[in-house]
Amino acid sequence: MATTTAPRRILIVDDEQSICDVLTIALKKDGYQVSAETNPRKALELFQRERFDLVLQDLKMPEMDGIDLLREIKRLREDSIVVVMTAYSTWERAVEAMRLGAFHYIKKPFDNNTDIRAAVSRALRVKELGAQLTRSFDEAMQQMGILMGDSAAIREVRELVRRVAPTDSTVLIQGASGTGKELVARALHYGSPRAGKPFVAVNCGAIPEQLLESEVFGHVRGAFTGATADKVGLLETAGGGTFFLDEISEMPWALQVKFLRAIEEREFKPVGSSQTRTADVRFITATNRDLSAETKAARFRPDLYYRLNVISIIIPPLKDRRGDIPILAGYFLRKFSQEMGKPVRQFTAAAREALERHDWPGNVRELENAIQRAVALCDGEHIDAGDLNLEVSRLEPIRVEATSHLPEEGLDLDRTLAEIEVGYLKEALRRTGGNYTNAAQILRMSLRSLRYKLQKYGLDKDSY
Repeated sequence: MATTTAPRRILIVDDEQSICDVLTIALKKDGYQVSAETNPRKALELFQRERFDLVLQDLKMPEMDGIDLLREIKRLREDSIVVVMTAYSTWERAVEAMRLGAFHYIKKPFDNNTDIRAAVSRALRVKELGAQLTRSFDEAMQQMGILMGDSAAIREVRELVRRVAPTDSTVLIQGASGTGKELVARALHYGSPRAGKPFVAVNCGAIPEQLLESEVFGHVRGAFTGATADKVGLLETAGGGTFFLDEISEMPWALQVKFLRAIEEREFKPVGSSQTRTADVRFITATNRDLSAETKAARFRPDLYYRLNVISIIIPPLKDRRGDIPILAGYFLRKFSQEMGKPVRQFTAAAREALERHDWPGNVRELENAIQRAVALCDGEHIDAGDLNLEVSRLEPIRVEATSHLPEEGLDLDRTLAEIEVGYLKEALRRTGGNYTNAAQILRMSLRSLRYKLQKYGLDKDSY
């Protein structure tokens, strides 16, 4: 005898009867079994008595605060999936709801039910794909040695990634260069219902300012000189998946306004187009700067920062988790020995001491590169301290000789200052092995400013 699958059960909680009625009709047409309550206290009693697959609730209700209702639902059943509905004026409360574990938020008033139906469908996929997501997440975590370790700091990061991954929350990842921000973003993607869709990454500091808007949003033919055909932007390419913006602090101020609209409205317009397109993506951003300080210095829009910082994941530098260095070093040793087909098996005592003593300004990326280089150069089964050659990676303060003596015949000040600047640039590139991001950090400038100066003087990453 054939068996039938019971319809998914949804509980709607909104103090406006008209909204309850409209949503009930729309969701029933999609095959769901729906219950609706205008009184949140009665809804909570119903939630305690019966089992629901999803709760769709308002945040502003007179009988009971929507945040309190969410807290109670999560307290009773931590794995409950909750989608919140909120007016623009209660945006801060929507952010708070996401931090408390809400899966997604939908802005009110809504012109049609398409967004709600899509959000409900996507949220319910979390349960349907539960086992698959767990496997994908675990596999991704195992492949990302950058998140390995036993320190309290990295355990906290892993647990936060695990809890946040299945939601649609916007995430801001913060950490120094080389700590693994993009890998954390990928782990969030692989552990989400969007895992089967594209993961599109954009480095805001690596694309010239005049091209970044077109790369992100696309353009139509004739939008500007050279636009000979329509171009699909990366945001549209990521449709249904995850859109990751690295070095978000480098985004130009004018483009921040347009990106803010894309996050708030889930809509955007290609450059030169009057037609609005939808952005069905999860937004994840990352920065190696203190965005809060950037907003205070008027270099980053406060409203955009607030919308990006729904969930914050801060990755600690390697120097603050020294106990993890042996674990990470062992992982990279096994990885590269296998990839290169070499019988390198362990570190000598001197090598282990060197690894633990080093400051690792380049963080886990520097450690990974050091082990890869050592395995490639090693002729035996053991890596010694000399194979690591860590001294060359230490970033000591740059010293440039200067004098206040002005020659009697005078001097060309612009040329002299340019020569000093070129000296700094070359030395920074030498100390970082041509790594633009690390060089910019040493020189206390933005990545975009560094690129501008390198172009100005005709330098590149090999100029050192």
